[in-house]
Amino acid sequence: MIQYLVGTGGWSYFSIPGKQSLEAYSRNFNYVEVNSTFYRYPTIRTVERWHQMVPGDFVFTVRCHQDLTHIIGFKPVDMAYVVLSRMISFCRTLEAPFLHLLTPGSYIFDKSALEQARDFFSSIHLKGIRLAWEVKGPRTPSLDVLMQDFDIVNSVDLSKEESVGESDVVYTRLFGKGRSNIYQFTDEELVEIDQRIIKAKAKTAIVAYHGTRMNSDALRFKGFKELGKFLPVTAFTGLESAKAVLLEDAKFPLTKTQLIKNQGWKVFDLETDRRIHLSDLLSKLPERIYYSVNEVIEELEAFE
Repeated sequence: MIQYLVGTGGWSYFSIPGKQSLEAYSRNFNYVEVNSTFYRYPTIRTVERWHQMVPGDFVFTVRCHQDLTHIIGFKPVDMAYVVLSRMISFCRTLEAPFLHLLTPGSYIFDKSALEQARDFFSSIHLKGIRLAWEVKGPRTPSLDVLMQDFDIVNSVDLSKEESVGESDVVYTRLFGKGRSNIYQFTDEELVEIDQRIIKAKAKTAIVAYHGTRMNSDALRFKGFKELGKFLPVTAFTGLESAKAVLLEDAKFPLTKTQLIKNQGWKVFDLETDRRIHLSDLLSKLPERIYYSVNEVIEELEAFE
C-alpha cells in the first residue's frame, strides 16, 4: 500500500473566508511543500507558528534556499554549511522528513563538480532529514551513482517524464505541459501520473502540484485516490461548463488563436465523469474575431 502525501507548492493561494490560509489548507490536504524558503529565510518563530497551525499528522517538506543550489553550489565551504544548517533547522521545527533541492540547468556536474558534491554530502549532518533532488541540468550515470550513494531521492515531474531509478519514495513536483506553470490537468493526465507512481513501486508518494490551478488539481487527484472518481470543476456539463470556465476571465475581442492560447489550457466538464481541455473544443471554431463568450458558445453549438 502506497502512502500518498498530496498537496501543493505553498498555501498562500488557498483561501476560505474567515480562516487563515495555512489553517484552512491543512484541513483539506495532508501535505504541503514550503515554497517560500527557496526565496527567503523565515524566522524560527514564524516556522514554529506554521507548525502550530496544522493537525498533528500533517506533513511539511522544505525547499532549500537558492543560495545553496543556485549560487554557492554543493561545495565544502563555510557558507554552504551555514545555509544547509538553517534549512535543517526549519525541517526539524516543522518535523519535515524531506529537504528539497533544485539545481538549475546551468549547474553542470562535471568531474570537478561531482567531487565537490561528494565531499559536501559526505561531511554534512542531516539529523534524520532526507534529501530529495530535482536536477534541471543534464543527468549522467555518475550523478545517479552519487545520489544513490547518499540515499537522495530523485525528484521529477511525472506529468512530463517517468520516475528515475528505484526508491522507496516517489517525489514529484507537477507543472504540466503548458507554458511555464500555466496548466490544468485532465482526468486522463491525473490517472497517468498515478500509474507512474504505482509503477515505481515505492512506499511513499509525495505529490506536489504547482500549476496555475494547483489547488483544484490536487483536490481532484486526492478525491480520485480516496473515492475512485474525479470531482467536477464546474456545476455544469458540456457547453454550459465551457461557458462557465470562459466567463471566469476571458477578455474580448479575441481571435480563435488567442482564445486557444489564453483559455485552452483550462479544463471543463465535458460530461459528469470526464474533463478535457478547452483547446479540444475551441479548436473547432472558425478562425475569426470573437466579441463575447456567448458568441463563442453560439458558434460551438453548431458542432453539437
